[in-house]
Amino acid sequence: MSKRSKKAAQPSSMVPTVDRLALGAQDAEVKLDRRRSFGTSPDRRQSGRPAQGTSSHPQGRALSMDGSCIVTPRVFIGIDVSKFYWDVHVLPEGRWFRIQVGEGAIERLCSQLGSPEGTLIALEATGGFERRLVAELLDAGWTVAVANPRQVRDFAKGMALLAKTDRIDAQVLAKFAQHVNPRPMQKTSEKQQELDALVTRRRQLVSMRATEKMRRQQVTHKAAGRSIENLIKALDQQIAGLDKAITKLIESEVEWRTTRDIVESVPGLGPGTSRAVIGELPELGRLNREQIASLVGVAPFNDDSGTLQGPRHIRGGRIAVRNALYMAAFSARRSNEVIKRFADRLLNAGKAFKVVMTACMRKLLTILNTLVRNGQLWSPHPSVEMSSSTLFPLSTP
Repeated sequence: MSKRSKKAAQPSSMVPTVDRLALGAQDAEVKLDRRRSFGTSPDRRQSGRPAQGTSSHPQGRALSMDGSCIVTPRVFIGIDVSKFYWDVHVLPEGRWFRIQVGEGAIERLCSQLGSPEGTLIALEATGGFERRLVAELLDAGWTVAVANPRQVRDFAKGMALLAKTDRIDAQVLAKFAQHVNPRPMQKTSEKQQELDALVTRRRQLVSMRATEKMRRQQVTHKAAGRSIENLIKALDQQIAGLDKAITKLIESEVEWRTTRDIVESVPGLGPGTSRAVIGELPELGRLNREQIASLVGVAPFNDDSGTLQGPRHIRGGRIAVRNALYMAAFSARRSNEVIKRFADRLLNAGKAFKVVMTACMRKLLTILNTLVRNGQLWSPHPSVEMSSSTLFPLSTP
């Protein structure tokens, strides 16, 4: 956390910061890894434009994370989703129309959109109204991206579009898809959707229980206190039932069982962390260390201007996973020698406590990402620490 650097005024040879792919509906930015080749990578696709220089890929195409070839979109569609209507804007035609939500709505929508080939559809995350539409569009073969509403609104302000209506929002979404080219969503299985719903509901009940416990401390009347205690007991039973359902669902999938065993093999990490990772971070082991850190929200962002080097801050990402990692980092500082030595080194260097905890969270995430990708359990052998340090050097975030 330096204030002003004399070296900042000199030309820097470091690789500049670039925007990362928009992973799902979350914010994502990243700096290029100086240890990696600067060539194109399947999981670092920034846009549909062909890469400069020699490339073995056909022009106008890019690679997805699984290595398959994706056609660059030529048609961009924005859909503003509400409870009763879908407002649709198509570019480059500039055509707009509205679909009333109800029976046969998806068939009417697809009939007006034409062929899904070379088309990218952008929607906002609107609290759940978009989920069924997204699932049906993916089943029908469309390429769909769900954008963060804050990103889309900032994009509109950047284009001086201050007015806001459903029709304008659909137009902004289409332009957002055209210029930003957000990363498309991957189709998820029914079991993954069920697990996500169970984990989300458990998190909601835990939050409700914490609120009721706070209220119990402030209540002085016996009748009100008994009411709160009964509700807390009911919430405890509900949470216990969800834990059993989540455990049973994880046991039904070999991949989830393997991930659970890997996560819980790391000292300091238990069932709570494994449930959060399996339910809310299915990308674990499939992205590089920078992408997974940005996706979760433990990647620090620069705040520099001229010769001033401002403090780095984390933001965005998947807060549920980040919260689980925060609690896991506390436990790992006591029971995991790798994390303990790493934290002590930063504390001795004068780093603030929150900086140390953020660094420990990111290191834990990087280790988990490596272990899951390689299908390896944690080992106390020094080679494990060395391999994780190679992927994540012992330095401040």
